[in-house]
Amino acid sequence: MTDTETPNPHARQPLRVFDAWAIRNAITDRLALVSAERAFKALAREKVTVPPPLGAVFDDVNGEVHVKGAYLHGSPVFVFKVATGFYNNVQFGVPTGSGMVLVFDADTGFPRCILADNGYLTDLRTAAAGALAVEHLTPRKPLRVAMVGSGVQARLQLRLITGVRTVAEVRVFSRSRGSRIRYAERMHEELSLRVQPVDTVAEAVESADLVITATPTRSPLIMPGYLSAGTTVVAVGSDGPMKQEIAAQALADADKVVTDLTSQCLALGELHHAVEAGLMSADDVHCELGSVVDGKIPGRENEEEIIICDLTGVGAQDAAIAEVAHRALTSPKPADT
Repeated sequence: MTDTETPNPHARQPLRVFDAWAIRNAITDRLALVSAERAFKALAREKVTVPPPLGAVFDDVNGEVHVKGAYLHGSPVFVFKVATGFYNNVQFGVPTGSGMVLVFDADTGFPRCILADNGYLTDLRTAAAGALAVEHLTPRKPLRVAMVGSGVQARLQLRLITGVRTVAEVRVFSRSRGSRIRYAERMHEELSLRVQPVDTVAEAVESADLVITATPTRSPLIMPGYLSAGTTVVAVGSDGPMKQEIAAQALADADKVVTDLTSQCLALGELHHAVEAGLMSADDVHCELGSVVDGKIPGRENEEEIIICDLTGVGAQDAAIAEVAHRALTSPKPADT
């Protein structure tokens, strides 16, 4: 190519790989929240192409893998991510989650980069969706929070929630007494919140304004009669057909059920179990979260409603947060002044 020739913008570019450290430093909680809002509005406006997710379970090692992706219409990129959860890793002192995100050029289909995030973007986009649900579905007052779970997602959920609501107090339950004590200490240190570890799920959720369930359990933890009037539940753990955090009857008893994507929740989420039990149908779903975020359908309409939000994790979220991360990592940085 001579000096006067114009480079072809569609030519294949060298494939770039960004590691988890670079990604964590490039994307903030605020950017994650903005990306979640964009994803759910795109879903509500049908401005996204989302293929069905793929998944596989490895029972011998208590592991699973999920493949999700999407194209947000008008975006310069489309995205597919692979996320794993191998829960026996706790025994080895290594993280239970890992994975990577593949970013492709939406004009040519050429791969642009690999975000070797070790699952961080999946964790962060899940927490951002939870915070978005909290922002739109909870009463506007300081919240008494029940956290069911004490792992990475439980930490991120609480951190991002504090960006959209004032938290008055937190009670945390997990099956491991040591884990819930460590969680309470860490969250108090990081967020200056009063966090009390408790011995049972019922004790955690009693009189709570907000309940977050963030576990990989396959047997329900939230039982009928546990929830008080006015409680919002954000359930993020049931992203596979065998997982279940909320008893089917407890879901059916709620005043409103909101999903991230109803068609997906019918196959993977809490809704799946209630429908399978004959207690609900798709017609019983109040709406999808995107319709609330976009102002099309009201979410909470009074302070007495029990609302359960079933979040299974949608590829649109992965596409939105990966695009933000890709832009932050590849855009020219302003010169120091």
